[in-house]
Amino acid sequence: MKANYKICIAIALICTFGSCKKDLELPPYSGIINETVVSTLEGLQSATIGTYNYIKDAYYVRNYHILSEYASDNVSLSGTTTDPLFFAYNYQHQKNQGNVANIWRKAYQAIYGTNVVIEKVAESDDPVRNQLLGENYFLRAMVHFDLVKLFGRPYTDDQGESLGVMIKTNTDVKELPARSKVKDVYQLVLSDLLKAEGLMNSTKINNFASKEVASAMLSRVYLYMGDYQKAWEYADKVIKTQRYTLISTSEYPKYFTKSPEENSETIFAIKHVLTDDRLDDAIGSMYWGGDLGYGEMYASQTYRELLNKHPEDVRNSFVVPQYEKDASGNIKKDAQGNPILQKRNGYPKYFINKYSFQNGYETLSSPVVLRLAEMYLTRAEAAYQMGRIQEALDDVNTIRKRAGLTGNALFSTSNMQGYTNVLDIILDERRLEFAFESQRKFDVFRNKQTMYRNYPGTHLPSGETQQEIKYTSPRVIYFIPENDMVVNPNLVQNP
Repeated sequence: MKANYKICIAIALICTFGSCKKDLELPPYSGIINETVVSTLEGLQSATIGTYNYIKDAYYVRNYHILSEYASDNVSLSGTTTDPLFFAYNYQHQKNQGNVANIWRKAYQAIYGTNVVIEKVAESDDPVRNQLLGENYFLRAMVHFDLVKLFGRPYTDDQGESLGVMIKTNTDVKELPARSKVKDVYQLVLSDLLKAEGLMNSTKINNFASKEVASAMLSRVYLYMGDYQKAWEYADKVIKTQRYTLISTSEYPKYFTKSPEENSETIFAIKHVLTDDRLDDAIGSMYWGGDLGYGEMYASQTYRELLNKHPEDVRNSFVVPQYEKDASGNIKKDAQGNPILQKRNGYPKYFINKYSFQNGYETLSSPVVLRLAEMYLTRAEAAYQMGRIQEALDDVNTIRKRAGLTGNALFSTSNMQGYTNVLDIILDERRLEFAFESQRKFDVFRNKQTMYRNYPGTHLPSGETQQEIKYTSPRVIYFIPENDMVVNPNLVQNP
């Protein structure tokens, strides 16, 4: 039996708000174009803002975070829950999983919005129109890329020969495309990003797409493809623009409490202001348990052990242990004089603050999509893969120095600090630097490694002590939403 959907709008500022159609059997990108709105440049600019808003929507940004970061080895859930986030966390994926269906639909609605503008705006000598067109090419590429990472196997598995997602490059709501191969989705992403880079300028602030934003995303896409020469070139290009700078060691602990435009290191972020605060539906609500948050997802034991190798590392400030206190507010200590950790269901509380306290508000944050530190570590990984070992270690050390590490805490070919493989050094540095930023899962599986989650948490079945997810596991990716399989008979389910 076909599913009924309540689809009001495809894109907030290009659809007729009074024409919300209920109980329609429609594909996820269905919408009603208001021709009056999109017939002017101002209207098309407003429509583009609508697409940015779709990406900012919790159904997109929060679910993308859950489906990527909660499947990593950085986090430990302290209890069971009826929220479908639990299925992402424990790798028990469902074909009717709500958060998966929501991001699938929201993503294709955003793609639909970009296609409206792309069909209406022709490339010209007008830099304003070209910037607008470039932003929509960038957004279309980014969303397709997010989708293929969640629903298609890593490109490096088989050079993209497996099934990816639907490619949608028009506004034909009757078209029901089949899933394209991963490599074909990547080719669309590259094509759109290259167009975007050529069309856009560098004047936009970092919560909008710009030339450098497209270049930075190209470096990430090429890295995920295993095209290390191109990944290196684009990361190097962004670094050498000197448009961005690593913020100082002393300021780094405050990085995520600031609005994007206040951070010289941020290349692209999804800006939220107070009116966007999702409170208990915010990303930070699961990580921080103050007056508003749930505080149920903690930093994992293995992540803390990696971080604690160097207590002077300022990245320790992003993980905040919660201690028991007496009536006077003093921290309680055990018989040996050690502070006593609070626990939930027997799991020690290590709150995470990367998605909290923007401008002082507990659940407000602007998720960072791209930042300069990533360009250094992409350049490092690409250099390693091309045999330029010292160059790779130099870039790793740039990030470690910013974290406050010096002397023997820095790597060299004669000081590997117990590592036998430079790639492991780079991937651990990426883990330290980008923990809780939705990258770890993809870093592990694109490198054909196993996700080791052998630490306490509710991902472990009763009595078990380990969960190891091999990169070949079918649950590395998610099922195509069951309802959309019904609406579009051309779709093929993941195994």
